[in-house]
Amino acid sequence: MSLSPGAPTHLPGGDLADYGSFLRRRWPIILFFLALGIGGGVALLRAAPLAYTASAQVLVSATGLPEQTNQVTNRQRESLNLDTEAQIAQSAVVAKKVQAALKSTPGPVEVSVPPNTSVLEISYTATDPNTAAAGASAYAQAYLAHRSESSTQALEAQLKTLLAKLKQVNASLGSVAATLPGLAKGTAERTIALQRQNVLSRQVYNLTIKYDTLKTIVVTPGSVISDAIAPSEPSSPSPPLYLGSGFMAGLLAGIGLAWLRDRLGTRLHDSADVKRLTGLDIVSGEEIDDLTGSGGAVLLVPLPGTSSRDVAQAVRHLNERSVPVLGAVVATAPAQRPATGETALSS
Repeated sequence: MSLSPGAPTHLPGGDLADYGSFLRRRWPIILFFLALGIGGGVALLRAAPLAYTASAQVLVSATGLPEQTNQVTNRQRESLNLDTEAQIAQSAVVAKKVQAALKSTPGPVEVSVPPNTSVLEISYTATDPNTAAAGASAYAQAYLAHRSESSTQALEAQLKTLLAKLKQVNASLGSVAATLPGLAKGTAERTIALQRQNVLSRQVYNLTIKYDTLKTIVVTPGSVISDAIAPSEPSSPSPPLYLGSGFMAGLLAGIGLAWLRDRLGTRLHDSADVKRLTGLDIVSGEEIDDLTGSGGAVLLVPLPGTSSRDVAQAVRHLNERSVPVLGAVVATAPAQRPATGETALSS
């Protein structure tokens, strides 16, 4: 049986039986879109290019020069600022060195810092496992080379500055020493000259100590502690990700369209639909006499599986008791279950 298009419609109620009835009615739609979503995920999984990721680990050492320090925390207990070093490892300067080593444009690289370590984990992704391993190794070596070069340049710049300052102080000291023989002993000018000579001598000593200390520094940028190895399996695409996404997309689309189809549909499938779609209560044939004792009217609604003969007999039975019948419609839906003898009462 079908209701008129203007009949009120409602979502399935909170009862599990209502949801179960909804799923039984619309399972073909849900199953179709579920299969469509999984099939789409499989198609995308097959179409996606394979990608391999190899990783190399670099132990970062202090070069001995003043560097940007890091606040010591539970996550990072080393004084080196490895977050900054990770950004340097991904910089364009390092990428240029990698390009020269690989003789091709480098692919995507990711640098991470394991907690409580002075290690950089450099991961390189490529379409070939050997290329991925070569890329990770090239990035590790290029980073160490850049760190060594920058530290060496900084060291040379400091030595050059100290040497220039030392020459300047030595020249001043020589000038003061040259004026001392011409100054009379005990005069204020000689006393001032001697004090200046002592100050310049201490500056020469301190600058010489710093210069000699810097000259003995050996730049140690770090070392590769774990070489990159060609991976045996691709890192992407991920079957769980593609299939899970397709499953969820198909499930949501199926449930959404099934709910829309159920909301727009006005067909009665079982006795629960009568109350859900019309708001009328369902009673059995034995309860009609008690419920109509106050002179109420009865509306007969044939359910699936109810024949026109059953409807006619129910109408005659009510007429014999002088109970008004608001209307009766002969069932037009195909039988889906045995007749229950249930009718709808409108008070």
